[in-house]
Amino acid sequence: MTYLIDILLIALGAALINNFIFYYFVGICPFIGVSRRVEMAFGMGCAVTFVMTIAAAISWTMTRFVLMPGAPLTQWIAGWWLDPQTAAGVDLSILSYIVYIFAIAASVQFVEMYLRRFFPLLYRSFGVFLPLITTNCAILFACLTIMSRLVGVDDPAARWDLGQALVLAIFGGLGFTLAIVIMAGIREELEACDVPTPFRGAPIALIVGGILAMAFMGFTGVDNGLKTALTPPAVVAQAPPTEPPSGAPTP
Repeated sequence: MTYLIDILLIALGAALINNFIFYYFVGICPFIGVSRRVEMAFGMGCAVTFVMTIAAAISWTMTRFVLMPGAPLTQWIAGWWLDPQTAAGVDLSILSYIVYIFAIAASVQFVEMYLRRFFPLLYRSFGVFLPLITTNCAILFACLTIMSRLVGVDDPAARWDLGQALVLAIFGGLGFTLAIVIMAGIREELEACDVPTPFRGAPIALIVGGILAMAFMGFTGVDNGLKTALTPPAVVAQAPPTEPPSGAPTP
């Protein structure tokens, strides 16, 4: 039950509460550049979601079995010439950026070949924007978020498994798609408006994006309320008591 609650909170947080665009402000380049038409924005969102899911699976696997301290594969290889204690402490997480970038680039290449083969019209409509998914910082941000839930976590039970990593990637991509489609719909309507000349193009898009970010702030705290409402009373009773704030009288 607790695991399902965690999955729900991860999904809700990635899609709405902590939306990658409106909360963390990552992936702004495609958010502004590919949000002129709803059809193209939806296609880009689906492509980003697909690439993010593949990259998250690869990054979790590489981090769990190769990069993090005590990773089984690295420990086994290092054990050939190091003593077991030293081999268990080998930390390759410094290579995470390089590994994740290669994983994202390979995923984008796979999506590009797939679209070229089965959806040539969509492939041509993307134009130069499809290769730009490689430099979409939202995908790299998802990979780094997954890494932060594996490396440096003292309690092994608190580390994310592959299911939690994929939920973050899928719903983070859906949140990205939601944001960029909403933006595209607004920008289509703005074409019929008398926008002042200095604000036409990217300036008015950034202003609208800021307003949307403030609107999404209304979801703040929903995750805490849901966690309190869904947590079984037995689990709450077993939770350790919180310390009183500094200076507060103790009973």
